Amino acid sequence: MPSQAARQLPLDLPHVVSFHREDFLESRANEAALAMVERWPDWPSYAAAIVGPHGSGKSHLASIWAERAGARIIPARLLVREDVPRALTTGALVVENLMPGDFDEHALFHLFNLVKEDSASILFTSAYPLESGMAGLPDLASRLRLVPSAKLDAPDDALIAAVLVKLFADRQVAVDQDLIAYLLPRMERSLGSARELVAKIDVAALAAGRPATRAFVSAFLRENTTIPL
Repeated sequence: MPSQAARQLPLDLPHVVSFHREDFLESRANEAALAMVERWPDWPSYAAAIVGPHGSGKSHLASIWAERAGARIIPARLLVREDVPRALTTGALVVENLMPGDFDEHALFHLFNLVKEDSASILFTSAYPLESGMAGLPDLASRLRLVPSAKLDAPDDALIAAVLVKLFADRQVAVDQDLIAYLLPRMERSLGSARELVAKIDVAALAAGRPATRAFVSAFLRENTTIPL
């Protein structure tokens, strides 16, 4: 390993993650949700939901739909009643990360009413099923129960491997299948964790002036126990 003094100082430049359709990697874990997004505007209802664990690709799918539908995107916890008409100006809205007890129920009920009146569309993302325990207001709870949902499963090995290859390629880092096979059993099964891990490996390799080989990454992970494995 080069000495500390000989190490390069990598520029701390932000890496922009693209959430376009062509950047989305399909698998059995996400095919139902992707099909629902691409079926719009031929939805059976004016609302739909993508439900899945953290890091399963909900935000990427929501961005694909937002681009197709011309929708704005707003975190559920920031939706307030007086802003509902403005949020729905384009006729479509993504309400991200709907969590029990972490949103204004009256604002969301008002949104449901306005969407129906205006023949608009809503897409929810959530880590929790919408049909049970999401809202205390009975009328809102009944509407949420009727929202068709597509479930995202945790990414499988094939999807995580493909994501790792793409993330490294996006950073112009050449890696082989030996490194990918080494990382798979040592990391959390989420797309967010894959993104974080690739970023840290890239920065470390640049700083050391070394290629991201299995030997380098193995040594780096042993020295950095805070890296998610």
